[in-house]
Amino acid sequence: MNEVDFLDQLNVPVTGMPKDFIPHFLGKYRDLADVEDLGSIVQPNLERVHASKPDLILITSLQANHYGELSKMAPTIQFDVDYRDSEAGHIDIIKGHLKVLGEIFGKQQLADDKARELDAKVVQARQVTADRPERALVVLHNNGAFSSFGVKSRYGFVFEALGVKPAGPMVEAGLHGQPISSEFIQQANPDIIYVVDRTAVMERRSTMNAESMGNPLLRQTSAWKNHRVIFVDPEAWYVTAASPTSLRLIIDDVIKGYQL
Repeated sequence: MNEVDFLDQLNVPVTGMPKDFIPHFLGKYRDLADVEDLGSIVQPNLERVHASKPDLILITSLQANHYGELSKMAPTIQFDVDYRDSEAGHIDIIKGHLKVLGEIFGKQQLADDKARELDAKVVQARQVTADRPERALVVLHNNGAFSSFGVKSRYGFVFEALGVKPAGPMVEAGLHGQPISSEFIQQANPDIIYVVDRTAVMERRSTMNAESMGNPLLRQTSAWKNHRVIFVDPEAWYVTAASPTSLRLIIDDVIKGYQL
């Protein structure tokens, strides 16, 4: 879905894509008859890919095991994003990929414009977070369980690039986060909590809210007591998180934590 967003931002036609988890900001592609449904994100239908006769195939690490087969059908580019540690240059990686696609499709000026828009959005976030004392946790909800994500995690760029101060003991959390314990919550006591509702995405249901979040550990925090728990856009944060549109939505969610 990151790749579809890149192409959409550059006004490049999409001939086919998996249609199992399409974020709301790409919803127009769901029912377009001339955009072939290529199966699932983790298991694309290779016969349909071949039949669509693409000029270029874009994949991520989720489809990397199919690279050999796909590259025989058309030139294939893998977009590498380190979701285990996005701290290191996450936004530069997004801008770099945008530039590469702009060069491939003769959209260099548009790609440069989109990159500048991202830079401006990051500056906006840092102006909000600069010199603010609030400390934040990013937590992911999965069927009633919660995990936290620190500086060395898939959401590390929230702290490193956007200037959000981490709350509590930030150990390496990697791809799946660190399960939250009562001791962890007591030590962290964040001023802001960003909640990513994975269950809402995977089970295609409404995002949880303050009334439906029954975790007593989170309810003990300063963030909860001061109404600074932000239920973020789960499709931007979880389904994508490495494309121009999703990054803008993530930054908007981050800023909300400082405006309540």
